[in-house]
This record gives sequence, structure tokens and C-alpha cells, in this order.
Amino acid sequence: MRRIYQITGPDREHFLQGLVSNDVKGLASGPVYAALLTPQGKYLADFLLVPRGEAILLDIDAGIAEAAVKRLSMYRLRADVQIAPSDLKVYRGTGPAPEGAVTDPRDPAMGWRLYGEAEGDDGTDWDAIRVDRIIPETGIELTPETYILEAGFERLHGVDFRKGCYVGQEVTARMKHKTELRKGLTRVLIEGAAPPGTPILSADGKALGTLFTRSGGRALAHLRLDRAEGEMLALDAGIRRDPSAPL
Repeated sequence: MRRIYQITGPDREHFLQGLVSNDVKGLASGPVYAALLTPQGKYLADFLLVPRGEAILLDIDAGIAEAAVKRLSMYRLRADVQIAPSDLKVYRGTGPAPEGAVTDPRDPAMGWRLYGEAEGDDGTDWDAIRVDRIIPETGIELTPETYILEAGFERLHGVDFRKGCYVGQEVTARMKHKTELRKGLTRVLIEGAAPPGTPILSADGKALGTLFTRSGGRALAHLRLDRAEGEMLALDAGIRRDPSAPL
């Protein structure tokens, strides 16, 4: 379930620009996907920012909404900004977009979102899309231990490296300029049963990562990419990296 807030006031874009991972100037052309991080660069929240007249809508998972808005409000200081709950709801789908809908900025496969009185979706199998496109979900693949580059935020248009400073920017920039990430979210092939959150082990019992969302014979997993080779195990399920998954 999602919760929608309205961010208003003449300083709203400047206020967000110094806090979130993406460049809010992109709101001039449509929704922006972004994250709020700790000063140590770890994930606190992810959300969509959507321009709507003289306001910016904050579209966020209901489970983290209150804490995220409280954190944002801590940074208001003297900024002329108001953050208030909205009665708007979000309806989403992947078929023909209704009038007034906006495109999900993460990936074209995630379809459209319509803000109004209706809530829900058109029956799309979102887990299948997320596994296919390697798109993390709040509270599942995205946790307080997540670094957003390891979760694919650059590929999902959720981070900008030219916008200047924001909370957690220094750590994120250092990770960007490494030669390669040793850990990350990827797609794996799975045979057998194992619930989300199951540790993934090598054949000799070494910890390699964690299994997350599953769709059919494929799943998302956070892995030590430099060590996750050959057959792996998650309880009794056999795991191996999907060779078609982007690195």
C-alpha cells in the first residue's frame, strides 16, 4: 500500500534538492525516482516525486511513510516548505494509460500511475516484472542495510552524480568510482523451495548473499558478485546466477 503526501511552498524544490539522491530539476519533465539516505550512505526510504501544479506529490510505501516524512521534516529549518498528507490514492497498471496518468520513471515495464480517488492496480503481476527487470521493492530488497548503487538505482534512474551535495552523497560517489561493485542485486535461477530472506550459501557453506522475491523459476538475490559462481544453495533450493542478468 502507498501513501501520498503533498509538498508545497516556494522552497520545495530547493529543499528536496539538498536531501534526495536524484536531481529534482527533472520534475520539469515528469516524475522522479529518488531515495533518502543516512549520512553514511545507507538507505532510509525510496519514493516517487510527482509534479502536480504548485505541489510535489510524495508517493511512498505506507510502511515507511511516517518515519520518512519525519526525517524530511527535520531538515526544514527555515525553508518555506510544508509536508502534509493527501487524500489522493494511486492506481497503477501496464495496459493503455488513462488520461492524466504518468509513467513510472524506474523502467518502462513498470507502466503508469494515476493519482486520484481509486486505489489498486489492473491485475498486473508486479513480482514477475520486478524479477525480470531486477527492480527492488521497499521493505523486501530495500532495507536499512542497503546501499542504493548495489540495489541498481543508477540503472533505475534513481541517482544523479552531477547534481551536487545531498545527504549520503559522499559515500555514494565513492562507490560509483570504484572499479566495480563486489555486492549487488541480481537475478538468479532457482529450483526448489526457499522463502524470501533465506541465506544463499556456496557448496562448501560460505555465505554468499540473500534470496528475495521469486517469480517462477527465477528470483532476485543480493549476492557477493565476485564469489557467486557455480551451484549455490538456499535451504534445499538450488541457486545459480542467471547468465542473462545484466552485471
